[in-house]
Amino acid sequence: MQSSIALVTGANKGIGKEIARQLAGAGLTVYLGARDAGRAAEAAREIGGDTRPLVIDVTDPAAVAAAAAQVDTLDVLVNNAGVSPAEARPAQQEDADAFRRVFETNVFGVLTVTNAFLPALRRSKSPRIVNLSSGTSSLTWASGPMAEYRGGYASYRSSKAALNALTVFYAQSLAADGIKVNALAPGLRRTDLNATSAATGGDPAEAAAAAVQLALLPDDGPTGAFLNWDGTPVPR
Repeated sequence: MQSSIALVTGANKGIGKEIARQLAGAGLTVYLGARDAGRAAEAAREIGGDTRPLVIDVTDPAAVAAAAAQVDTLDVLVNNAGVSPAEARPAQQEDADAFRRVFETNVFGVLTVTNAFLPALRRSKSPRIVNLSSGTSSLTWASGPMAEYRGGYASYRSSKAALNALTVFYAQSLAADGIKVNALAPGLRRTDLNATSAATGGDPAEAAAAAVQLALLPDDGPTGAFLNWDGTPVPR
């Protein structure tokens, strides 16, 4: 795949920043998306290469439209921006407003950004979309190996389960356009997403490498898949 232009949302820190760094290192022009112009510019300068700051708040449709107007052609869209409650609370300890805040970024934000950038993606010869999900969203794993979470991070995990469904629907509806859409479970990584990841997470660069592989899939690669960071399938 000869991709040349990528956009990574939420890319001024954490896994998103590492994805932007690795894509730039592979020779792509990378739009580094972030809500704050100063932080986006600082991260772009640090990464170097052809990395360009792009102000984009995925929860603001007007801001997303303004960002999309600046990009004519897009080969890779990485929907990385995501939020989580700070603590591992079950559903009975989170009200509807808490769920709405998380879904606004993790689901509605992905929908808004993807739809806004579809015209640019359709101008690419080999367009790719990568959605950053979570292994904790797997209902199969939640009922088995992850049962020890006891329903914690309910809003976050529910939002990522919805994102997995959205990934499948996009993959099906965009197949005729040649757009491959996949979801990645990056594993627990050392970021400020929540208390658990900050305390016990692994290297974000390892997860970023898996995202880059999906971003640069060959034409015979999968679409509609939900893959773990090590390349193995994740049961939904």
